[in-house]
Amino acid sequence: MPAKAIFLNGTSSSGKTTLARALQASLPDHWQHIALDQFRDGMPDKFRGLNAPVGTTGWQGLNVVPVADVESPYTRVTFGDQGIALLKGMRRAMRGFVDAEINIIIDDIILEPEFLSDYLQVFAGIEVWFVGIRCDLAIIEDREAQRLGRFPGTARGHLMQCHAHNLYDIEVDTGRLTPAQCTAAIVSEMAGAEPSAFRRLRDLQTRTE
Repeated sequence: MPAKAIFLNGTSSSGKTTLARALQASLPDHWQHIALDQFRDGMPDKFRGLNAPVGTTGWQGLNVVPVADVESPYTRVTFGDQGIALLKGMRRAMRGFVDAEINIIIDDIILEPEFLSDYLQVFAGIEVWFVGIRCDLAIIEDREAQRLGRFPGTARGHLMQCHAHNLYDIEVDTGRLTPAQCTAAIVSEMAGAEPSAFRRLRDLQTRTE
């Protein structure tokens, strides 16, 4: 049978990686976990910026930008030309695993509409279970504060963008449910229905073009 994909989309610190590992333990077949963090960590340090100015390598890659001139400060992640190229390569590498008949669990954040559009194109013809990882902001920010290397307000910035399309095959709340309960809900949904979110999102995109 052709390989499949489970796409976990949610903010930083929402529990995607924990859930991915729980799914790997629960599902009978080989499901490879592929995360944005793995690709980010492989970038040269000089292309991972912190409020890097325009024209620098940090600005060209992945740039973490504090936004302080608002009522609730947050951290925005921006991608320059090298960062965009990396993300495109990441999605095509993921598709390569599926084409090699390896099931994958995608652990990513839809930070821009164009990112979702590219996923819809790259994964055409593939069975993708699109899973929305929800969690109360207060819980996410508490988790964020306890994690090393996380900038305050990162999750808040993600939350403003990653669920904007608001269409999934299944949604789970990692603040209310345990990883085991979230896993059971996803596995149950996969056993009882066919995924349709990516198809419906493509249809919506076609109507608006």
